[in-house]
Amino acid sequence: GLTTFINRYLTPMTQIVLDHKGTIDKYMGDCIMAFWNAPLDVPGHEVLACRGALKMIVRMNELNTAWEAEAKAEGRKFIPVRSGIGVNSGPCCVGNMGSDMRFDYSVLGDDVNLASRLEGQSKSYGVDIVIGAKTRAAAMAFAVLELDLIKVKGKTVPVHIYTLLGDEGLAVDPRFTALAAKHAAMLAAYRGQRWDETDRNRLECEAESEALGLHILKLYHLYEERVAACRAE
Repeated sequence: GLTTFINRYLTPMTQIVLDHKGTIDKYMGDCIMAFWNAPLDVPGHEVLACRGALKMIVRMNELNTAWEAEAKAEGRKFIPVRSGIGVNSGPCCVGNMGSDMRFDYSVLGDDVNLASRLEGQSKSYGVDIVIGAKTRAAAMAFAVLELDLIKVKGKTVPVHIYTLLGDEGLAVDPRFTALAAKHAAMLAAYRGQRWDETDRNRLECEAESEALGLHILKLYHLYEERVAACRAE
């Protein structure tokens, strides 16, 4: 049962990576590690990686719908499956890594490690896709909101992290541009320790994001808890 389940998940996700000109590095349990722009140059690889990530989330929802129907038919409890994706860009060391006895074609480097850390943050912020600042700069046309400024494990300098929510179509939607402006105002007020202003903007962001069908309430609840703690201190 586990083998069948994992194959049904990894096969379509792998195909999405390949369709978007990515290279599969390895499978780690239920995780896929992939990279772009090697062994051959891929122009616009950051954009392709972002499109692939968005497609994966759409496919994940389709799989959940199928699994839910199967569970109901078999009288089983359905537990929805969520996946987190981290995308980062930067220079890496690419080649055959390993030992004299066994090696794999893989990538190493600080930006590779950061990509892994970003994936791990998806659960903390309640979002599907977390991207780094370099990826954000290369995919400016996409619908993106800043999540936070954090110091991830192994790094001494804080980095800005973002969530990727949609493609160029969503990015130019007037409702999303309004949300993005209000979200930026919320972060500015939060970092300026203006708690009342932060809460007002947050409540508006919650309503606007739900109206758009963006399920990111956990992110805003996180800021609600932070503000409450800051007020107390």
